Amino acid sequence: MSTSTPSFNMIDYNWTPTPENVNAFSPLITVIPDNNSDTLPPMPFNEVTAVIYSIVFIVGFLGNTLAIYVLARYTKMNSVTNMYILNLAVADELYILGIPFLGTNSTLSYWPYGNFLCKVCMTADGMSQFASTFCLTLMSIDRFLAVVYPIRSSKWRKPNVAKIFSGIVWIVSFLMVLPLTIFSNVQEKFNTCNISWPETSALWSLAFILYTSILGFFAPLVIICICYLIIVIKVKSAGVRAGLTKRRKSERKVTRMVLIIVLVFVLCWLPFFTTNLVNLVYVIPESKTNAAIYFSLVILSYVNSCVNPFLYGLLSDNMKKSFKKALCFQKSNVVVNRDNATDRNHSKVNHHHVFH
Repeated sequence: MSTSTPSFNMIDYNWTPTPENVNAFSPLITVIPDNNSDTLPPMPFNEVTAVIYSIVFIVGFLGNTLAIYVLARYTKMNSVTNMYILNLAVADELYILGIPFLGTNSTLSYWPYGNFLCKVCMTADGMSQFASTFCLTLMSIDRFLAVVYPIRSSKWRKPNVAKIFSGIVWIVSFLMVLPLTIFSNVQEKFNTCNISWPETSALWSLAFILYTSILGFFAPLVIICICYLIIVIKVKSAGVRAGLTKRRKSERKVTRMVLIIVLVFVLCWLPFFTTNLVNLVYVIPESKTNAAIYFSLVILSYVNSCVNPFLYGLLSDNMKKSFKKALCFQKSNVVVNRDNATDRNHSKVNHHHVFH
């Protein structure tokens, strides 16, 4: 006996998640509510949802693609924090790439891509979310070490070490979502991409919800909060000292950027995970209003992947300059500056000065 758990049929306004059919980790996917039904419930993909998903996909894809290019292209971006931001951008890109599959499936009301791509999409979707959370956790730990133990941690806070930890993040993320890889398939009854749990499916589903919610969100969130609590205490105690060095000011800017990125992540994901955990003890009644609210929580998770590239540009001067350089916005300014420098030195013989 197996049960239909998440499928890529998201837009069903007659459906509200229940403990037996919700996937608490992947908002890309929802499920067919009645396993005993012989007919597929209506899955409308109306103009409003189509427009919303299209905007989110275009903005998220272009923004994260630009961020990945900039971080990989320019050597001055080779810092510990930027290594983790690069992996975060890759995870966001991977998550955003699931939208076309969701849209196609919602429009056709069945999964047209076959069993292999079903497993790939389920696995990639789960991996991207675990990787995002773990990268943010590593970034917070790095900020903790930089502020609280700046000298002792210097040998660990190096780009090469960050690359190793980034690789570990992706390996662990894959191992964490192995249940999705193993149990997801295209089911014959509705031709949908679902998870088919083994016997005692309700117990498996409950365990999976708790497992993904705790290890994929709430436990890392506790670690992140502890890191920033200690950082705040350290910064306040150091604030009584006269003046700040240029290095300490730079560290504070980076810490502030990471903190804001983490806060936005929590604001976008906390409602979704909280709703699913609440639904374990109190089954949310089915209604159009509740379905619309759940749909909003799903959209919010995608919005997080869209806004991150903008946060990088707004909060990091180096990222902002690199974005402009990549988009050729600084080209004309460079030409003007060179022309002005040439005019000023036209009658000079000595040209050994360097202008910054």
